[in-house]
Amino acid sequence: MSQTVSNSNTTENEKKKAQDDANRDPLSGRAGAHPVGTGIGAAAGGAAAGIATGAAIGTVAGPVGTAIGAAAGAAVGAIAGGLAGKGVAEAINPTEEHGYWRGNYTSRPYVEKDANYEQYGPAYQYGWEAQSRAQGQDFASVESDLARDWERSRGASTLSWDSAKEAVKDSWSRVADRTNKGTTESKGATTQQL
Repeated sequence: MSQTVSNSNTTENEKKKAQDDANRDPLSGRAGAHPVGTGIGAAAGGAAAGIATGAAIGTVAGPVGTAIGAAAGAAVGAIAGGLAGKGVAEAINPTEEHGYWRGNYTSRPYVEKDANYEQYGPAYQYGWEAQSRAQGQDFASVESDLARDWERSRGASTLSWDSAKEAVKDSWSRVADRTNKGTTESKGATTQQL
């Protein structure tokens, strides 16, 4: 009897975890929302490009035109950047990534025997999210930043950076290979993406 209850609870917990991993859009309820990618694109790329373009166009009208052009360009650039960021984020579907790693993490050489996905899941997520923000940089060039920020980003995982690093790198490489971005390190070798 207790075995049946335990299996039932496990099944319910797995269903809830799968539902949580779906990353549902708050408005439409559809799986695979990417608010982080949209925000990153809006803040980083779009606003800066928009300000520069708006300022250049506004300069024709003098200093006041430069300020107005920069402000208008920032707004337009943020929208364009948000759409571009969403496009990059759409290439990295958190639901798909969690599903992939949940099904494959036990086969990875760095995973400790009998470890559960909840320990490694945050490391995988940290890897794919960091790679999408890295704008073509390789893992080695941002590793010290990732190590420094792991404590803040690891969520419920109790893994130290030394224990999580290979999972972060593994996820980073998977996403870099699929999105065809820059140079990545994979299993100790550096490969150039074409």
